[in-house]
Amino acid sequence: MTQQQYVIKRKLNLLDLAQTLGSISEACRKLQVSRQHFYDVKKALEEEGVEGLLEKARTASRHANRVAPELETAILEYSLEHPTQGQVRVANELAKQGHSVSPGGVRGVWLRHGLERKAERLKRLEKWAAETGAVLTESQVQALELAKDEKEAYGEIETFHPGFLFGQDTFYVGWIKGVGRIYQQTGIDTWSNVGFAKVYLEKTAVTAADFLNDKVLPFFDQQGVRILRTLTDRGTEYCGVPEHHPYELFLYLNGIEHSKTKARHPQTNGITERLNQTILDEFYQVAFRKKVYTSLDEIQQDLDIFMDDYNTKRTNQGRYCGGRTPMETFLAGLKEYDRLVPQPEASAA
Repeated sequence: MTQQQYVIKRKLNLLDLAQTLGSISEACRKLQVSRQHFYDVKKALEEEGVEGLLEKARTASRHANRVAPELETAILEYSLEHPTQGQVRVANELAKQGHSVSPGGVRGVWLRHGLERKAERLKRLEKWAAETGAVLTESQVQALELAKDEKEAYGEIETFHPGFLFGQDTFYVGWIKGVGRIYQQTGIDTWSNVGFAKVYLEKTAVTAADFLNDKVLPFFDQQGVRILRTLTDRGTEYCGVPEHHPYELFLYLNGIEHSKTKARHPQTNGITERLNQTILDEFYQVAFRKKVYTSLDEIQQDLDIFMDDYNTKRTNQGRYCGGRTPMETFLAGLKEYDRLVPQPEASAA
């Protein structure tokens, strides 16, 4: 017996029982239905016959605050690609693509699909990767677990223009089979939030200096901006006797002052710590679930792409960014740099 047949039989039984007992109230009480239901069934049978007893398809309820289906699809697709981004970030990024949605609207979609927590969105990505063949290796899972440093760093620092203060830090990414221990040199212009990152197989003074020489100074030279000061922790890769320490010597030769965080107070360099966390959340936790890396160069290539998106496409809520990208903020600050930083006089011909 189908569901529809069962429904019709039950309604006919109600009418038959009422006729047998000679009491509508008694029949309704025995079958635990209302008298109104009895009269509705009777009317439907008289007007439409047995067809009238079929269950009517209910109109889908309307939710005034629910986003359009195509926007919900866009949110779900974006969250699959970027599962670690919060609701404000997702709303901002979708706005750049022409989708108008509030952070609350994003969260509403997540709630309906059980994706309100970052861990749930990451599990969804893992399931998708497994179904499409991009299965994670055990070493990559270990790398993610070892790299999870979920602490939050707070603190404000004084900075007045691009190049005024450059934050630098060493971040342990993890260990990958066939590649080894992965360390990342991270740097950020504290005024504009323009960020830099390069991976190494060790953390030494040489790698700290190489990072500035290879990734950072070429960018600032291209923009016609000098870095006046760096801020680092007191790790051995950053601190030592200037005459014999590669990093300290590099800073001296390039006319860059060196400031260090207060001992046991890493929050002094909180802006760099936050960039580490962003790269971990939005790059490593996603990339290691999608791809099996076999060399440092492969990681660096994808990291470069991410950092370019971070600087030129990703909206930033930093103190001076206010929703602009870091690169837009940097370029907007060049006028302030020219006003505040004396330029070397051109040598006489």
